[in-house]
Amino acid sequence: MKRLSLILLVTLFPALLFSQKKYNVYSAAFYNVENLFDTVDDEGVNDTEFTPTGSKAWTMDKYQKKLNNLAFVMSKLAKEHCPGGPAVIGVAEIENRGVLEDLLKTKEMSAMGYQIAHYDSPDRRGVDVALLYNPTLFNVTSSKAYPYNLPDNPGFKTRDQLLVSGTLAGDPFHVIVGHWPSRYGSKSSSLREFAASITKHIADSIYKADPAAKIVIMGDLNDDPVDKSVRVVLDAKRNKKDVKPGGLYNTMWGFYDKGIGSLVYQNKWNLFDQIIISESLLGDDRSTLKFWKAEIFNREFLIQKEGKNKGYPLRTFSGDTFINGYSDHFPTLIYLVKEAD
Repeated sequence: MKRLSLILLVTLFPALLFSQKKYNVYSAAFYNVENLFDTVDDEGVNDTEFTPTGSKAWTMDKYQKKLNNLAFVMSKLAKEHCPGGPAVIGVAEIENRGVLEDLLKTKEMSAMGYQIAHYDSPDRRGVDVALLYNPTLFNVTSSKAYPYNLPDNPGFKTRDQLLVSGTLAGDPFHVIVGHWPSRYGSKSSSLREFAASITKHIADSIYKADPAAKIVIMGDLNDDPVDKSVRVVLDAKRNKKDVKPGGLYNTMWGFYDKGIGSLVYQNKWNLFDQIIISESLLGDDRSTLKFWKAEIFNREFLIQKEGKNKGYPLRTFSGDTFINGYSDHFPTLIYLVKEAD
């Protein structure tokens, strides 16, 4: 009996020590907000349908409802573990900085204190990516837009990729936000592979300057974890054990294996909204920031309850009919932890 008690004590002692440590939890989220346009018909931008006289009859009333709906979603993100919300929220399909400023004026968002990192890009539809960040958590020191310049097709225009750098919890921290080219048939895969090469170049450059830097890649990649752009070009691994120094780990691959997606494309669930992290965020040494877990934010209120799209994300429009939803994508997020001082 004494021997058994000794074995139990030896077995449990490390766990007891671990349980007495305190950790701070941080979150990084991504959300394709689906066509967040203002009501103004801007010259040189293909936004006519999102105007009061356009096919969507996009009025100020509908625009404000869209803002309020998105703000409600963002106000719920990560609250279980991070009462103040995510440290950063990457967003896609926003028309300009102005719509984000309007979003941050909503009731739910105004008290959260987010700031904006954004650059206009030459996308044909006029949509950009951006980063909302909490300056009390993420101290931004620089930001930069990386254009998509395809050598053999210089006329092709799409979203820039955004790099925002600074410190989170005292650690060097870099966020890359992307919205890779959409699917226009089988030949469009090469366009996303080129986008992946841009992302890989950015990450490799950060790694070269600082091998210990923490990097988070997030975005609507318009590909799944198993597709060539992500699996081969970006070389984002499925399993942590396969990630070598300087490598990348795909936090969303496990959900994909279980058939859990972030959107429905051509009546099939896909996981385009991915968050990929650097090897420096893996491991058990939590004296620095480390990855804890990932989540697809597919709450019941975000799901359509009836009709032909029952069970799918509850979007803003069904065709040109306003149904007062949120987005055709679910948000995705990760949690990071670090030992408290």
